[in-house]
Amino acid sequence: QLVESGGGLVQAGGSLRLSCAASGRTFSTFDMGWFRQTPGKERDLIAAVSWRGGSISYAESVKGRFTISRDNAKNTLYLQMNSLKPEDTALYYCAAKFWSREWTSVNYWGQGTQVTVSS
Repeated sequence: QLVESGGGLVQAGGSLRLSCAASGRTFSTFDMGWFRQTPGKERDLIAAVSWRGGSISYAESVKGRFTISRDNAKNTLYLQMNSLKPEDTALYYCAAKFWSREWTSVNYWGQGTQVTVSS
């Protein structure tokens, strides 16, 4: 089970940190990612970290502004979001997949947390 927190309303240029708490003892064996979705659009992968943390990737739209990290000892995934823009407004989801799968085959989803950036 994945539970996100940390969403909210922030002004453009501000920062937020999302957290995703995972239950279970196998968190460290899953690749973890953050997706976001706006109404009428597909859910897009914006940041991902491999199960050991050695491989990290970002979508171009967030590169240089967002930082993904994980703490396997705390079973927690983070997304530090800086220099937020109104176009970052979305429902943000935490996701986990087994290391051998692609991100089109997510094993677990969180319930989502809303991020709203005002101009």
